[in-house]
Amino acid sequence: MSFVHSILNQSPEVALFLSLALGYWIGKFHFGRFQLGGVAGSLLVAVIISQVGITIDNGIKALLFALFIYAVGFESGPQFFRSLGRQSIREIALAAVLAISGFLTVILMARMAGLDKGLAAGIASGALTQSAIIGTASSAIAKLGLAAEETQRLQANVAIGYAVTYIFGSLGAIIMCVNVLPWLTRHSIRDDALEAQAELLAGARIYGEGEHPAAPDLVGRLFRVEQAAGATIAALETMTPGVSVERLKRDGAIIGVDPAQVLEQGDILLMVGRRASMLSIARQVGAEIQSSEGMDLVMLSRDVAITSRELIGRSVSEIDRMTAGDVRHGIYVIEVKRGGNPLVLKPETIIRAGDVVTLYGSAEDVQRAAKIIGPIILVSDKTDWVFHGLGLVVGLLVGLVVIRIGSIPLTLGSGGGALLSGLLFGWYRTRNLTQGNMPKGASSLLRDLGLAGFVAVVGLQSGQQAVSTIIDKGLSLFLIGVVVTLLPLLITMLFGRYVLKYKNTAIFAGALSGSRSANPAFGEVLDKAGNSVPTTPFAITYALANVFLTLLGPLVVAFA
Repeated sequence: MSFVHSILNQSPEVALFLSLALGYWIGKFHFGRFQLGGVAGSLLVAVIISQVGITIDNGIKALLFALFIYAVGFESGPQFFRSLGRQSIREIALAAVLAISGFLTVILMARMAGLDKGLAAGIASGALTQSAIIGTASSAIAKLGLAAEETQRLQANVAIGYAVTYIFGSLGAIIMCVNVLPWLTRHSIRDDALEAQAELLAGARIYGEGEHPAAPDLVGRLFRVEQAAGATIAALETMTPGVSVERLKRDGAIIGVDPAQVLEQGDILLMVGRRASMLSIARQVGAEIQSSEGMDLVMLSRDVAITSRELIGRSVSEIDRMTAGDVRHGIYVIEVKRGGNPLVLKPETIIRAGDVVTLYGSAEDVQRAAKIIGPIILVSDKTDWVFHGLGLVVGLLVGLVVIRIGSIPLTLGSGGGALLSGLLFGWYRTRNLTQGNMPKGASSLLRDLGLAGFVAVVGLQSGQQAVSTIIDKGLSLFLIGVVVTLLPLLITMLFGRYVLKYKNTAIFAGALSGSRSANPAFGEVLDKAGNSVPTTPFAITYALANVFLTLLGPLVVAFA
């Protein structure tokens, strides 16, 4: 054991990554319908490993959590700011109910068990997983005017209560948000997340990596001119809008495509366009052929940011009228997105700054259109660390700011600051799409490693103290912490279900985990959802919970 202790203290990162590896392995096992998940598994393994005695720096925990919460904020920034307003009243009410029910539960249990102010505040901090309560409660205890020895004893008890209850505070929130809530609503988080995403996508189908439609909307076909002989290319394209002639072959030679070019019997045409239009025009051209040498053409699909002042603020019908045929030739609009979500294109739909249009066409045609519309957004696997490094710096600096209301210090902390910065930088990215690139894989790595690593460090730091304190003090503090963890969540869950009328379980789970500032639970909710649907309600309630729950420290000290 001493050898293991020596190794892990020489290299505490070994303990961290061992916790992650074993935790995610354990988290894969199913016990009936219950699955622990990688985050909770990492926490439990870290507690076990911590018993050999490990010293790990607090800075690692702060860094990992900042990476996690910044990535979450960056992904959800555009959607978060669009959601603010009267539609957020439910999230405000949910966060308030959890804070109030948490406070009343702590006071009730403290009085029933005869706990002193320090232990009561520590249980509030650990069982509600709001570490900031330790600071606000200790500050409030220092102002009670007690003897120095008593003040020190009560402040030490805050840390003891926190250490005993924090682990189940994290685990219990995961169980309630990921397992109990779907049981109550009779809906799975995954199914409701997909349903909510489908509503956001306005019925558009989003294909995963390597997925393609069996019958694509845009197709290319080769025809030998028969019935269309004598007609010009312009006349043929006018006959059925939605189709363009991209290449012309005559007597074995490729010749330039000119709208005024008259077609001759036996010419070979490469035509590209919408499937419905292609089926309509095929009978008027001639026989379709399988292949012809030299008639291959590479087509591109490119996202283009709409920055042209001539287009912004105009309707789709206005843009259609003002763009000449030669500009539109060979260009097909696959979709227009706003804030990452597909926009339903109707004649009266207004184009806004920051909208992104996906164009399909030859390289030459796409470049011609992009000169009029705006810059092409090139897909890159590189993360813009100039942009995101600055975002993290801004967030961490904001987290250092402390505003005092009387004797109560209010601060977002590094986590809240990084979340706010991520939201703002994510929103800014939608307005300036050539900056701030972060590939999906990079964002997923920051979220997964950041959250699981943060939880593992907590387990490594507090696991030994929690176990020893339980042995010394008995199970009473732990069981009180269980009640303080579960009862407010249950009350808030029922309030959200039957009073606030939450119907979508994925959205409800995000809001519930945020109202408890339960980051591990939110990580598991995201994993179950498989998309970012729970992020926006979490971001709203998390910001509120950082304020509401932090204020419980002085209140518990006053009333316990």
